[in-house]
Amino acid sequence: MNVFTIFGDPVSHSRSPLMHNHVFKTLSLNACYTRTQLYDGSQLRDIFFQKSLSGANITVPHKEAAFAACDEIRGIAKKIGAVNTIINENGKLIGYNTDADGFIAAIQSFGPLQNALIIGAGGTAKALATVLRQNGIEPVILNRSSNRLDYFHENGYQAYNWETFTPDSYDLIINTTSAGLSDDLLPLNAPLLTELLSHARCAIDVIYGKETPFLREVKRAGLPFKDGSDMLLEQGVLANHLFIHGTVSTDTIRPIMKQSFLY
Repeated sequence: MNVFTIFGDPVSHSRSPLMHNHVFKTLSLNACYTRTQLYDGSQLRDIFFQKSLSGANITVPHKEAAFAACDEIRGIAKKIGAVNTIINENGKLIGYNTDADGFIAAIQSFGPLQNALIIGAGGTAKALATVLRQNGIEPVILNRSSNRLDYFHENGYQAYNWETFTPDSYDLIINTTSAGLSDDLLPLNAPLLTELLSHARCAIDVIYGKETPFLREVKRAGLPFKDGSDMLLEQGVLANHLFIHGTVSTDTIRPIMKQSFLY
């Protein structure tokens, strides 16, 4: 049996096992998908082989550690520096990033966008900044501190910490932080968020399956919004396609995986 897992901290909330196992069962594939709580990202590679995994997904906060754990990086992940999907190819770990394309598919319903404010500066923010720019949407990054902004400055993005940031108008505001995942926190202070939302067209939180404090503020502002469910589905379809080595098309996988959201 091929065994897959999702590495993260926290990870108990993850819908990925339900999504992927539903595809495996429906397609009669000899595979299963589990969750793995990972506190220390530097242990990812060792645990991957200890569990004899065929592949894995990686969620916060380990996407950059996953990049470092791989023997080879393919596709857009090379530019991003963050990996959310790993495939075991004959003992070598091959890293991909399916977050980027999954996000673009998720925001199509918002219509044309000129720019976006990304709150947070982790692996997901890197993926979204890269793919937004590739699709003609200019991103600006806002993070609590300057600690993780070097990547963005080096790659020509406008990137600020809370002290250096001057509010402006943005078509789309994106929360990529874990604020609201297992707490009741906003990703930035309430007055600033209220001001930003008053000039925005729409918003999305990459957290899924719950109304986060961020989304509550978005609703209060009367903006169109999404949680991370659409992005989760689309990145999952792409990851599953990689897990099964492209033997089944994404057009076949998508409706099957979407059924799992009804459970």
